[in-house]
Amino acid sequence: MLAAERYLTLYDRFEGGRALGEPTEATLEELAEALYCTARNAKLVLKRLEEEGLVAWMPGRGRGNRSRIVFHADKEDFLFDLATTKAEQGDYRLSFELLSTYGAGTDAKTRFIDWLNVRFGYQKETVRGRTDCDTLRIPVYRQVQTLDPGSANFAFDGHLMYHIFDRLVTFDESLGRIVPGVAHAWSSDPAGMEWTFYLRKGVHFHDGRELTSEDVVFTFERLRRTGVPNRWMMRSLLRVDALGPRTVRFSLSRPNRIFDRYLCAAAASILPLDLRGVGDAYWRLPVGTGAFRLVTLSPHRIELIANTAYYAGRPFLDCVDIVIMPEDCRELSTTGMPSVMRAPDGEDPAVDGLDPGTDWQALARLCNGCTMLTWNTNKDGWQQNEALRKAVRMMLDPVAMQADLGGERALPAYGIRAEDSLKYIAKSAAEPQIRETLRLAGYDGAALRLVVHEKYELDGRWIADRLERFGVNVELVVADWKQAVDPAVVASGDFTVSGIVLAEDEVCEIDLYEHEACLTSAYLNATLKTWIVERIDRALAAYSPEERRSHMREIENRLREECYIIFLHHRRLSTHMHPSVRGASFSPQGWIDFKQIWLEKVV
Repeated sequence: MLAAERYLTLYDRFEGGRALGEPTEATLEELAEALYCTARNAKLVLKRLEEEGLVAWMPGRGRGNRSRIVFHADKEDFLFDLATTKAEQGDYRLSFELLSTYGAGTDAKTRFIDWLNVRFGYQKETVRGRTDCDTLRIPVYRQVQTLDPGSANFAFDGHLMYHIFDRLVTFDESLGRIVPGVAHAWSSDPAGMEWTFYLRKGVHFHDGRELTSEDVVFTFERLRRTGVPNRWMMRSLLRVDALGPRTVRFSLSRPNRIFDRYLCAAAASILPLDLRGVGDAYWRLPVGTGAFRLVTLSPHRIELIANTAYYAGRPFLDCVDIVIMPEDCRELSTTGMPSVMRAPDGEDPAVDGLDPGTDWQALARLCNGCTMLTWNTNKDGWQQNEALRKAVRMMLDPVAMQADLGGERALPAYGIRAEDSLKYIAKSAAEPQIRETLRLAGYDGAALRLVVHEKYELDGRWIADRLERFGVNVELVVADWKQAVDPAVVASGDFTVSGIVLAEDEVCEIDLYEHEACLTSAYLNATLKTWIVERIDRALAAYSPEERRSHMREIENRLREECYIIFLHHRRLSTHMHPSVRGASFSPQGWIDFKQIWLEKVV
């Protein structure tokens, strides 16, 4: 590998646009300088490159005879072959680094992306010595932020947690009810303040150790610790006790009649006792009891292998290979999902005669959640002015946003849930009304700082443009993943754009207001948050879903009417799959569920 990089370094320095095979004058000292080594080491490098047939070195003999070097391998072809070889070995990080470092002036990166696209989808491969493995390889345009359930905040992270870990219970969307998970049975007292769970026998972590009640107690004691972003889930927990090796009891300080629904969430994923005794090193390759075992975790690749001893039935797939694509390759999407899942052997619809619009399977649904604008009421400024917030809401017509930007923006939003948006009677404001509201607000032209994650850049630019039409100055800050989770960057914003996915429906709705790292929660002032938490506690104590929904809708209505939140749109999740791919469906997080996919060979 080092020889290949040195070849590319010398090629860039000395080839100078000459035809391949044409000698180039170069002294040994110049070669050493380019390689940042001594002349002696430069000779050793040249010898190695000659042995590999990459160069010919003709040292000058006698006065006036210059040494010359001949390059035998075309740079673009050599770099492309090198990048594809490393990718085939699973080292996508090195492939992209090579292309970034040496690809200038060539089409190597474009060729590599085209080659990689053919490899995406469902294929049969040899994986870790096993032949004929069913492998799903997909591109993802965002990195994993965390696999720690206590810090879970993003849909993709939660999606991976659902496959690596298990929970005591699970919500089955198709049945519309909670079903057993690691616990085969559970019960609660009439007040909803004491919950008892009975664990299955024979549930094993990926390292072979059997799960017991001690693991469950450790998990939830850890979840309630100060500083854990998802500790809100356990804020009413008095204690959690192991009543035996397979019985766990939760005692609460106040009623929570959907506590079992809480335990379906990714944040409630069961961890091994004391993180296997390795502390923070555990998170380098965390071990769970889920349907897939994590075997590779890097900034450029995630590899999952089927847990063949999974208690709920082995997955049909053998391997899931997730390639984290570089930022300059990302799709203009807020979902981060691949648009097409290809067939075995990388068949392309244009090649095999299949039309993605007709022959391929379309998988689509409306995302359960919404994209919204939230004002930072923990910061002094114009965002504290309710009249200004109302004027901005009038400017940001969700119908116009959907019409202008299109794409995955499927439905104008007026609430968190699409069904509520469909029922909402929206009133568009005329320009004179908007300008009068802005005048009454007393706005003085001060710049408002709009901080958006790069995945919402299009939304952010549209918002800034609309506001500036009415004389509202906007400083748009587009943050990358690292900046988007930096508390200082988040706090600097006057308003932001974010999305919520109701993976666990009302639990995620509560998470929106209570999660310590959630943007909406971070932007709610203490007085407003206290009022919200009081309504949440009333909802949790409610006997019926209708009463509970009424309390939660009261929160949503106030935030909308007082314009603390401006709802923007509901997203469409969609992808196309080759006819041979079966069992595909969306997970609650809005990603493809890996557990049920299987391959039927089309003849």
